[in-house]
Amino acid sequence: MTRFLVVLTDVRPVEGVNRNERVAPERRRQVVGASSREAADRIAGAFMALGMVRAGRQRVKVIAVGRRRSRD
Repeated sequence: MTRFLVVLTDVRPVEGVNRNERVAPERRRQVVGASSREAADRIAGAFMALGMVRAGRQRVKVIAVGRRRSRD
């Protein structure tokens, strides 16, 4: 079963060249779990209506976690 995380982050300044999320991730403001893609999309839509997201100071990410890989 695939679960999803909906993450609200601050947009990092463009100062540095290093934009690797694994090395220097953006600061998280809110993290919400969802059991389906549809639920994650609805939560993300609600976050996208926030003023800080609409102004470009924050961003919304939907991340799939626990995805099963097929053994072909």
